[in-house]
Amino acid sequence: MHIDVTGQGPDLVLIHGWALQGGVFAPLVQRLADRFTLHCVDLPGHGHSREDSTPLRLPYVVNAIAAATPPAVWCGWSLGGLFALHAAATLPKVRGLAMIAATPRFVRGDDWPHAVEPSVFAQFGQELATDFSGTLDRFLALDVMGSAHAREELRTLRQRLVERGAPTERALHEGLQLLEQADLRGALPTLGKPSLWIAGQRDRLVSPAAMQAAAALAPGAQVLTVAQGGHAPFLGHADEVAQALQHFVAGLSASDRGQ
Repeated sequence: MHIDVTGQGPDLVLIHGWALQGGVFAPLVQRLADRFTLHCVDLPGHGHSREDSTPLRLPYVVNAIAAATPPAVWCGWSLGGLFALHAAATLPKVRGLAMIAATPRFVRGDDWPHAVEPSVFAQFGQELATDFSGTLDRFLALDVMGSAHAREELRTLRQRLVERGAPTERALHEGLQLLEQADLRGALPTLGKPSLWIAGQRDRLVSPAAMQAAAALAPGAQVLTVAQGGHAPFLGHADEVAQALQHFVAGLSASDRGQ
């Protein structure tokens, strides 16, 4: 699995969302590389990990990333949040968890109303076979819908989608299946790790209400809602997201020194 490592300071693992790759975090890398050692992951089947055949399933991916990185705070965006949360719940070497536009469950249920209908991900899976590029572009449009900087963010995501090669169809189907089926809410009450939940106020895929509900299940969780932010708030509001991550990790370091 390909992982770009840059910067200096405390270690921070960054895991991207569906169909993208680690380069999508460039705005955060630019702002944080002088303070953190950043480990930007290309998930299997994506970017420079396109030929990596590791199944896109929680334990396989988490163990592979953990084997290649030192103890760190793990930060996941969208689909990447499922891997980060699973790691925080199962691996002692994860120092803290940051979730960006991500929740432990992405689909709606009787006891989880603030999410999308299961049919949304099923439809994307069906459409991949008949209109691969069009389906990806429609998903990227959902990523930025509602954001105050939607046009600029969509242009950036389209660039990131192709600059390291398109993701494999296998990885895309496995990612959609994970989004549709995963439910990690049970891990939150006993998480035992500090967590930061960053929501976009205008996110149409992961509502702020869902992130607040998830954070309420995790003891001591912090929540930030980025005003006018969409599903990728680190693009149009990079300064605010970078500052929140910096403050969160600094708090962990201060806590470590006090022990």
